[in-house]
Amino acid sequence: MPLGKSIRVYLADATVTGIRYAELVNWTGHAIACPRNRLSELANWPEAAKPGVYFLFEGRFGDSKPAAYVGESENVSQRLTNHDRNKEFWNEVVIFTSKDENLTKAHIKYLESSLVWLSKQADRYQLENGNTPPESSLPRADRDTMAEFVENIRMVLGILGYQILEPVLRASTTSNTGDATSLDANAVSPATDLVFRVNNLIAYGALTDEGFVLKKGSQLSRTNTDSIPGKLASIKERLLAEGALATENDRLVATSDILLSSSSYAAAIVAGTSRSGPQSWKTTNGKTLKELEDASLPDA
Repeated sequence: MPLGKSIRVYLADATVTGIRYAELVNWTGHAIACPRNRLSELANWPEAAKPGVYFLFEGRFGDSKPAAYVGESENVSQRLTNHDRNKEFWNEVVIFTSKDENLTKAHIKYLESSLVWLSKQADRYQLENGNTPPESSLPRADRDTMAEFVENIRMVLGILGYQILEPVLRASTTSNTGDATSLDANAVSPATDLVFRVNNLIAYGALTDEGFVLKKGSQLSRTNTDSIPGKLASIKERLLAEGALATENDRLVATSDILLSSSSYAAAIVAGTSRSGPQSWKTTNGKTLKELEDASLPDA
């Protein structure tokens, strides 16, 4: 079982939308989240003028994936001045530097490469980076230290509201097609290995802490009936436009894991008609998701 973590977040002006400083207990790293319109205030934060990595984030103003950019610099605050002039999409930056002086240029290049790769794998944001930058060469001990640094960055970003490094499904296992893919950390639960069969289609799903995941390789109806809510029809069109769904003969196929609000949303998008998710999704031994949910309720 993973050990718990403690995090401290300092609100510089007692507002959740202003500058925030975050740190994990017993970690040499720290983070500063700063709105774009307050970049000038970073001059008062010496932590921002150190070597480190940073994320530029676009706000979520619609249904499409927001944009993001991952970068590194030996003086992050100075680099951000250039981005303020040359990159238009972002409205907030999150900076990660070290409390000590042990982050070298090689370290931050290594971090940048790892963070870009993980962001692309998670596929939650439209990454503005081009190719994944090459990893710098580090001794084995330093690589392990940077791997821990990356894991702490992931947690702090999540606390600040940015799940850019979080895979939709966690923990390595074997997919429905036999390939190695990722699954939820609670893969021992039957709720992470669900199947929905309808009209010669087969879809795979998992119930997670964030909602319901329609797994890569799931088959979906190309058409919708009038009973499907308009919102779900729009979501389906957006997923097709973004490439998360692809046309394959007379059906659609999920090209990546897709996070949705509920099992009913997932079932309706698959079938192209209104469906009850708890009744539609079943385990490999035939139990419905509703039966699993009822069994998990405490006795009256």
